[in-house]
Amino acid sequence: VQLQASGGGLVQAGGSLRLSCAASGSIFLNDMGWYRQAPGKQRELVARVTSGGSTIYGDAVKGRFTISRENAENTVYLQMNSLKPEDTAVYYCYAAGGLVPRKYWGRGTQVTVSS
Repeated sequence: VQLQASGGGLVQAGGSLRLSCAASGSIFLNDMGWYRQAPGKQRELVARVTSGGSTIYGDAVKGRFTISRENAENTVYLQMNSLKPEDTAVYYCYAAGGLVPRKYWGRGTQVTVSS
């Protein structure tokens, strides 16, 4: 499984960005989502969505970010609104699944929010 993320960039505080991540491969992916890592900080969960549509959000993004998924295309989206400078990080998409469950990671896309 390979993951290709896109949509990062530079935006002013209060603005919006939409990240996309497409997974290639033929295995069933139950769980897809995003983590992020800011300089000097640990990687943290941003949001995840199951194939059934259940979602979980990190506390820092609740009410501002929305995760969605297109199962037929194995693609996950992250709509980020009301962005804050503290949202600046490298965002990594992941997908989990397979007969022997494991996580697959994309390369990461930079999101920078200026104040």
